Amino acid sequence: MFLKDQIPYWFAITGYVALAALATGLLPTIFPQLKWYYVLVIYIIAPPLAFCNAYGCGLTDWSLASTYGKLAIFLIGAWAGSAHGGIIAGLAACGVMMNIVSTASDLTQDFKTGYLTLASPRSMFISQVIGTAMGCVISPCVFWIFYKAFKDFGVEKSAYPVPYATIYRSMARVGVEGFSSLPKNCLNLCYGFFAAAIVINGIRDLAGKKRARFIPIPMAMAIPFYIGSYFAIDMCLGSLILFLWERVNKAKADAFAPAVASGLICGEGIWSLPSSVIALAGVKPPICMKFLSRATNERVDAFLNPGS
Repeated sequence: MFLKDQIPYWFAITGYVALAALATGLLPTIFPQLKWYYVLVIYIIAPPLAFCNAYGCGLTDWSLASTYGKLAIFLIGAWAGSAHGGIIAGLAACGVMMNIVSTASDLTQDFKTGYLTLASPRSMFISQVIGTAMGCVISPCVFWIFYKAFKDFGVEKSAYPVPYATIYRSMARVGVEGFSSLPKNCLNLCYGFFAAAIVINGIRDLAGKKRARFIPIPMAMAIPFYIGSYFAIDMCLGSLILFLWERVNKAKADAFAPAVASGLICGEGIWSLPSSVIALAGVKPPICMKFLSRATNERVDAFLNPGS
């Protein structure tokens, strides 16, 4: 059934050309810095990159859409230049490129599932279109709720610091202004830690499994630098629970740990929406907790109780 009910090539090509024309005409009205010929160039060079990403994702189950998006940042950002809004143009181009490239790998994985389950590819494609249309409405609404509910949305050290926004903006700035926009000694630090990561990974591979578990993973060490260390206690508690669970029943821990982790992630993600609605309504919490250092706490006590 899967092989008989395929989508015609002419339909795929026509749809891509139609979407390219639509994006070329509409995106410059949303982002004036992103000229129509920038969008056209992206849609011309995107198909081979999308094929490479889909092929690589099929082999490794790892999509590199963000990497191709960064390529668009540097390409379009440098082309536009700082005088013509190169940062905005580069970031918008990144979004266009990532959507094209990631869609190819996502559809490949979905069609593989359809092939294994003997589902109709046309039905799957229609479902994808419906889901995409829903996302075009739901995603802006969710962003608007967060943006209106939290006044410090996107600000560093807030509840939602949006760390990747800062990272991608910095990359766009480098693409427009060059390495001179980086802080002093930034490249030297990059070179040093790049070499250190290679050395550490090499040592881990040569040390064997028993010794390698005591050697830190550079990628895991890099994550707090991206999103901050505020989740360290959460990670510690989760790791401790998993460690104890494996001690008690390793078979069940290996089987159900991913399901438990997925439930916790989904639960927190879903709760963020009611939390945003409550904040948008201006509801104040009945109590507030704050942890202070001993010295600060003594100063607060002295201020509240001057006679004691």
